[in-house]
Amino acid sequence: MAPPSHRKTSWREVVGMPATPAVMKIMTDRPDLSVEVLPPGTNLLPGANPGRVRVFIDALGVVTKTPVIG
Repeated sequence: MAPPSHRKTSWREVVGMPATPAVMKIMTDRPDLSVEVLPPGTNLLPGANPGRVRVFIDALGVVTKTPVIG
């Protein structure tokens, strides 16, 4: 695992990918994080979580936004 200062905090490269390979990429890069896949219309609770990455997808299951930690 990379030193903390070199670990990824966002995954721009997965935008446009199907959710499953996108989640696999994030989990490979950062196995210490939990990953949530969120379909359109999901109600979100406010607040950041430094141990989580949210992956927003469209109705076809394609990532629509750059996933980031929080």
